[in-house]
Amino acid sequence: MSKMKKFTAGLLCLAMICSMTACNARKSNTTNSATDSNAQKEKIRLLGYSYYESTMNILRDQLTKAGFEVEVNLQPDYSSMVTARDTGEWDIAMSGWTTVTGNPDYAVRDIYASYGEYNFGGINDSKIDELIDKAAKETPAEYVKTYKELEDYLVTENAYTLPLYANKGIRAINNTVVDESTVHNPQSRSAFWEKYSYVDASQNETRPLVLTQMMGELTSLDPIQANDGSINQLSANINVRIVNMTDDDQIVPDGSLSRNIAIGEGNNEFYFILRDDVFFSKVEDGHAVNTGVRVGAEDVEFSLERAADKNSVASHKTYNLHNHMSDVSIVTDIEELKGVNDSDTGKPVFETLSANLPSEIKTLTADKTQVDNANGVYQVVKISTEEAFPQVLYYLAHQSAGILNKEVVTEMNSKFDVATYDPTKDVCYGDSAAIKSGNNYLWMSGPYALVSYDDYQVSFEKNPGYMAGTENEAKISNVTIKFIKDTSSAASEFRSGGIDIMDSVATNDVATLEENKDFTVFKYVRHATTFCEFNMKNGNKFENIDLRKAVLYAINQEEYIAYNNGLVGPLYSSFSTLIDTGNKLEFNAEKSAEHLAAYQESVRE
Repeated sequence: MSKMKKFTAGLLCLAMICSMTACNARKSNTTNSATDSNAQKEKIRLLGYSYYESTMNILRDQLTKAGFEVEVNLQPDYSSMVTARDTGEWDIAMSGWTTVTGNPDYAVRDIYASYGEYNFGGINDSKIDELIDKAAKETPAEYVKTYKELEDYLVTENAYTLPLYANKGIRAINNTVVDESTVHNPQSRSAFWEKYSYVDASQNETRPLVLTQMMGELTSLDPIQANDGSINQLSANINVRIVNMTDDDQIVPDGSLSRNIAIGEGNNEFYFILRDDVFFSKVEDGHAVNTGVRVGAEDVEFSLERAADKNSVASHKTYNLHNHMSDVSIVTDIEELKGVNDSDTGKPVFETLSANLPSEIKTLTADKTQVDNANGVYQVVKISTEEAFPQVLYYLAHQSAGILNKEVVTEMNSKFDVATYDPTKDVCYGDSAAIKSGNNYLWMSGPYALVSYDDYQVSFEKNPGYMAGTENEAKISNVTIKFIKDTSSAASEFRSGGIDIMDSVATNDVATLEENKDFTVFKYVRHATTFCEFNMKNGNKFENIDLRKAVLYAINQEEYIAYNNGLVGPLYSSFSTLIDTGNKLEFNAEKSAEHLAAYQESVRE
């Protein structure tokens, strides 16, 4: 081969090598670009449990489209999720809140205040605390503006919470079994069982009413030690309170321990005249019996004072609801009642408390054994708050204000020191594990008594000492709540006749149930919300406001509403169902991308 041919062949080989190198470089660059793209996806650990599975799937898809890589941690039940949440190994956690008292202070204090018992994400902002306290002192006409300011700051400005949707109440009954006219659908408070009756009323004394709930591990039967879905309905039915709420959130004495309520001028003194026909029940040989011990003013004083004392029990979960009470006392001087005017009527409180009593008030006593309403002997309890706080009445209607027996609770809790309480060896009043093992020491003041509890269900019997002979006496003698972890299984058992009433029906089961004429499905206003908490504790990346807003703007609530067949609604904060602030969550993919880019840029810097 000539030198020229060799040179030309060399050039061709060099060109081919360069071409291949360039091609490989282009391939390499393309691969790197894709790798970089994947690397830029921000990882999020999403925590929840089986009840939220469909919601989590929608949320995962929305965040994936927004450029996040979502790792889903789906726990089988609520208690397992709580255990996982306590580890702190999560970024966003599913949550829900029902304003069971019907007032906005309850809707915000424990989940948004820095000291909130259910503020699991670590919101810690003094301005939020200030706005919550300011609104608490205002009348409904005044506090709408303050709550609007709180919502703007909480969500719009800082994205401290991730609203998904507002739930409606959906309850289904077997109308061939349960008398439809006796079913109430309260917007806030738990269902009250004493009103239920069967279509065939002759079954009321013999046939157990079967209900269901998902949570089978009861946190505590001491009403101030728990405030969750495992015990709220149970506690509300085994312990009477001094006020009640109507279906539409009005505060009334009806069906409570009080016959009448009066509010003194200044809205910081509240008076309650008590009934004398409520007695504690306890369990003997597996059945509820009347102890013959009246529920009286000293029990009210004891129960509410311990509710207002942060150190009265270990793990006080409802202190923030009751710390507004500065004093609880028993009034024995009729002249005091005549010297204070009612804030509504301007007339003496004595006149308000005297309306429609069995007999006129002749004397007041501090001794509950001496009470005799028919002959004019009554008890009056006075509650004072440090400042005007009419919302205190809503908290007194909450299950955590249930009235306990002073002697029984004091004796049981005197066996250990609250400061050194050890749940592995100490048994306090309300200890659900002890009750589950057969040590049922409860004294109950409500229409029902808890008689047994195991892994599968909890059973109740009518309290024979509760308002006997009145319209408030429980009609059905026995109630059983089955523990079923998911709504699909519950719906299946309901359809087969194993459940009489489903208090929580999944939206995708409604149409099927409505096709059966034997079932009635109630759809009603319920102050229940579904949202997510950002983990802002211990240096978690969601302390960054841009990252939180990137997630917030990626949410399209219409997808949740469509999936649930319109049986859920839009949400902006936990009090959206109570107060219309005009705020709506804006789905904006561009803003989401901008905030995500801003966050990632700040991390690179």
